Amino acid sequence: MRTPDIDRERSEKSLSFGDFMKSYNEDLPSQFPRASLALLKEFRKAHTTLFKDSGSWSLDQHRKKVMDWLTSRARTS
Repeated sequence: MRTPDIDRERSEKSLSFGDFMKSYNEDLPSQFPRASLALLKEFRKAHTTLFKDSGSWSLDQHRKKVMDWLTSRARTS
């Protein structure tokens, strides 16, 4: 019998804005930009197709996309 994959379960779990922000920023290397509620709301407006099925966030679906978006946004400002 296989043991549960705790990291996978954590990554696929549906999260609120605040919980996603906390999980996203947790253990993030210092050179990466941090997420804020305002930035996550802006990301959500810019990427509505990522939220068409539900309003929730997950690390699995959104973390890499938010990271790339924040990084590219920081380079252009």
